[in-house]
Amino acid sequence: MEKYIAPDRKRIPYGMMNFAVIRRDDCYYVDKTRFIPMIEEADKFFFFIRPRRFGKSLTVNMLQHYYDILAKDKFEALFGDLYIGKHPTRDRNSYLVLYLNFSGIVGELHNYRKGLDAHCQTMFDYFCDIYADYLPKGIKEELDKKEGAVEQFEYLFTECNKTNQRIYLFIDEYDHFTNAILSDIESLHGEGYLRAFFNKIKAGTYSSIERCFITGVSPVTMDDLTSGFNIGTNYSLTPEFNEMIGFTEEEVRQMLTYYSTTSPFNHSVDELIEIMKPWYDNYCFAEECYGETTMYNSNMVLYFVKNYIQRGKAPRDMVEDNIRIDYEKLRMLIRKDKEFAHDASIIQTLVSEGYVTGELKKGFPAINITNPDNFVSLLYYFGMLTISGTYKGKTKLTIPNQVV
Repeated sequence: MEKYIAPDRKRIPYGMMNFAVIRRDDCYYVDKTRFIPMIEEADKFFFFIRPRRFGKSLTVNMLQHYYDILAKDKFEALFGDLYIGKHPTRDRNSYLVLYLNFSGIVGELHNYRKGLDAHCQTMFDYFCDIYADYLPKGIKEELDKKEGAVEQFEYLFTECNKTNQRIYLFIDEYDHFTNAILSDIESLHGEGYLRAFFNKIKAGTYSSIERCFITGVSPVTMDDLTSGFNIGTNYSLTPEFNEMIGFTEEEVRQMLTYYSTTSPFNHSVDELIEIMKPWYDNYCFAEECYGETTMYNSNMVLYFVKNYIQRGKAPRDMVEDNIRIDYEKLRMLIRKDKEFAHDASIIQTLVSEGYVTGELKKGFPAINITNPDNFVSLLYYFGMLTISGTYKGKTKLTIPNQVV
């Protein structure tokens, strides 16, 4: 039997979200660390919305490793050959990092409190364990006596303040409950626990919470959850961060060029771009960037390249299964569109005219989703529409590609 020889090339980090593992295992990494100084110059409480499967969680994980005081001795290994390794900022590896991922919380809107409490308890205890040397003695035992996420959180950041520690708070998928909200819009009224939690974050910014980086998919719950958290700034539509998540065509070309020198290619880079472009490209996340750089869905690009390297040809199915499942979930949007169609539904207009116009909103209460501009904004944030210029003073939006 012929001996298997491992290929001498970087692994494709398809489906991987742990930055340290990607770097340790010598995976191909598209360097986005040049955005770190820009994030530092931005407001300290940073909201960022992008469609699913675009690389938000990896970006959050990369930032965690950059700022974590415990990762100081790994800085050279993780970042040495990247942009930020050559241009480090003063704040590198100087925070206690608190990470919450709301996507892991089980429970519908009516009973999410139990899931939120359980997730926060786990993450707060982990925080107390790994930073024990930086925190007051006995903090974990005292924290566990407190009742629920809101009370525990207040205790945690107050105690950190006693030892002059700085917390960098990361929340991934803060809007995990959007699906439940959309299916039962009225249910959000009177729901106070999430709002109380975000109010507590605001209180923490007067104490030891020095920075927040919060990601999500939609702005639907932004107003509902953050009425008390009005210090956050939404950078989702700003031109300087248009390219922070997703791949530019230049980045895709560089990746294909690298693999063309380490794998048998049956097509030129130009030919592969021609195949991929109609399926994965054409996202624009800032009106001022229209006509300049378009963005590829990074997850789909990795899916394509992985399959091409394995088989020497484009995958038979250009749409990755996980994306298909995500868009299946969005059938509810079509149902909603039918329910509150005004003169004509948004989706009917898209089909007949090829575009719709509207004003992209940075956030709106779920209760106001029936407003046409809000619904158009929702389709845009979910990645089902993209910016295609302006028309009669309004933003023009079209379906970005064949995947959608």
